[in-house]
Amino acid sequence: MADTGRGGGSASLSARAREAVLQRIVDRRYAQGARLVEREVAEELGMSRVPVREALRALVAEGLLELLPNSGVRVRRLERVDVEHLYEVWEPLTVQASRLAARAVAAGGDEGLAALERTLRQAESAAAADEGTREVAAHTAFHEGVVAMAGNPLLARTMEQLSWQLRLLFGLREEPAHMRAQHAEMYRHIAAGDAEAAAACTLLHVRDSRAVALRSLFGTD
Repeated sequence: MADTGRGGGSASLSARAREAVLQRIVDRRYAQGARLVEREVAEELGMSRVPVREALRALVAEGLLELLPNSGVRVRRLERVDVEHLYEVWEPLTVQASRLAARAVAAGGDEGLAALERTLRQAESAAAADEGTREVAAHTAFHEGVVAMAGNPLLARTMEQLSWQLRLLFGLREEPAHMRAQHAEMYRHIAAGDAEAAAACTLLHVRDSRAVALRSLFGTD
């Protein structure tokens, strides 16, 4: 079978396979607990089995897939403790990202504001059209935009490690309208360069997000 795309080595093919499998997990084409067969995934992606095998191994190492007792892998089910651990790490990082983004604006660095505002409009448009996958993408892009504006490469690299887990979580939970309103409020404080107001608003947002996630997935917060 010929690999789709040209000009990439095995590493780039493996990276593309990883991204494709991740996207299918996030948009729930590969449901939690679903068994993934290497040959079938390779056929679906139009790739040979080697880069797909490498991608699946990488996702096992990252905790999004788990090995089955006999052979193969399956999509890992999110347990309550997984969600709690994720929020314990994400909360202080995303609060600091908002603080740093607002400080950057106050110092004259407002280059990312237009893109940030655009994600708010995209989320509202997706919600109005009842397009959950597109709304999740917009919400994720909003948080990634705040991190980019923070201008801290170490923070950006650390947050990148959480990115797909957050996308998965956002895709599984409900997304109440007040969460979109909180994003808009975060944007206003960042755009105003008010670091502590942005941080406080973000803290409230993350804690609301945690409660929504736990209630959606496990019936209690």
